[in-house]
Amino acid sequence: MVSSEYERKIAARFATFDQDGNGWIDREDFNAATKAVLGEFATTARSDKGQALYGGAEAFWQGMAGIADRDGDQRITRDEFVNGAVKRLRDNPDRFAEIARPFLHAALAVADADGDGTATVEETARVLKALGVPAETATATATALDTDADGKVSESEIVTAFARYFTVPE
Repeated sequence: MVSSEYERKIAARFATFDQDGNGWIDREDFNAATKAVLGEFATTARSDKGQALYGGAEAFWQGMAGIADRDGDQRITRDEFVNGAVKRLRDNPDRFAEIARPFLHAALAVADADGDGTATVEETARVLKALGVPAETATATATALDTDADGKVSESEIVTAFARYFTVPE
């Protein structure tokens, strides 16, 4: 049974996806997130990295819609998010991670200035800020994502943390 406290915390996380604040998550929210990240890093949509990020956003949207869009209207309401996707993924955060991985992988590649497969803590904070996270929270979160304290955030660090954040309220 899912507690009301759990539902309250997860419902608050809904806003992270609802980029335009219209009360539902749809493909446009994923496109808006993509545009924001590309803009932050002055990466064109037609570049390989830009195309990979758009492809990752579409895969993420399709995965979310497949799990949560119960009425098939191509929108995920807050109720569908809480009682659909997250409730089903609560005991399997790895499944959510796999849905998010293509987008997160591509976002990390856009932020990765030196091409070493990781983003610095500062680059990671820039991605988070582009996605609407307040600056102070973005910096603290990016620092916390660097679990091995090497100054870099790897794909495994960010995917694991992302999945836990959206499926396990702590």
